[in-house]
Amino acid sequence: MKRQIEEINLPNGLTMHIWDASRVIAADTTSVILIVTIQMELKADYFLESDHYRLTTSVFGKEMPYEYRKERTFVKTRDAGTVFQELLETFKADALSYLSRATFPEQFARSKHREILNNPYRYREYLEKGI
Repeated sequence: MKRQIEEINLPNGLTMHIWDASRVIAADTTSVILIVTIQMELKADYFLESDHYRLTTSVFGKEMPYEYRKERTFVKTRDAGTVFQELLETFKADALSYLSRATFPEQFARSKHREILNNPYRYREYLEKGI
């Protein structure tokens, strides 16, 4: 069962939620799972052209989630808390400054637009509508 561990208000106005979704997989073994989510609103001014905004919102909606997931399997249950803390500390050290940047929401939105264009087979139903 997923439970929220922490909520961090970032300097760019976004809120980051940290979840522990670890689960026992055997009597003395746990799968340690860290999930980090940020929900952000897509804004038209993030995009170079209005068509880019329309296409991206037609696929992802007006709000778009950022999700990071890290899993370590077959951890001894007695070590699960320590392993989770290590995963969390590593994430914060590596990604927190990037996610806190004022330009992060715009860069993320544009990357999702590029994803649509670079993987047309995945988003075929939206592209065929001519949005």
